[in-house]
Amino acid sequence: MLSEYPEDYVKTITCDRGKEFSGYKEIEEKLNCDVYFADPYCAWQKGSNENTNGLLREFYPKGMDLSLTNNNELSSILNLMNNRPRKCLGYKTPLEVMYEF
Repeated sequence: MLSEYPEDYVKTITCDRGKEFSGYKEIEEKLNCDVYFADPYCAWQKGSNENTNGLLREFYPKGMDLSLTNNNELSSILNLMNNRPRKCLGYKTPLEVMYEF
C-alpha cells in the first residue's frame, strides 16, 4: 500500500520483531526507505505504531481471523482512521497533514 505514495513520503518504517517483517530488505528496496526494529519489550520506541494498533483493535479484536476481512472493509476502516484527528498532529487528521490542507 505504501508504494502508491510518492517516494519522498516514506522515509523510515519502525516495526517490532515479528515474523511478518522478515522480508524487510525487500520493503527497503521497493520503497527506497530504511526499516528499523524496536528492541524487544520496548513499546515506547514505536509509540505511534502502538497507538495505531490500538485503534485497529477497535475493528479487529486480538485473535480474530484476519482472513475473514476483505480489501473493501479494510479500505473503509483505514479511511476512518486517517480522518480521525490526532493529538500528536496538533489535532489535525493524518490526511490533513499528509496533503497539507
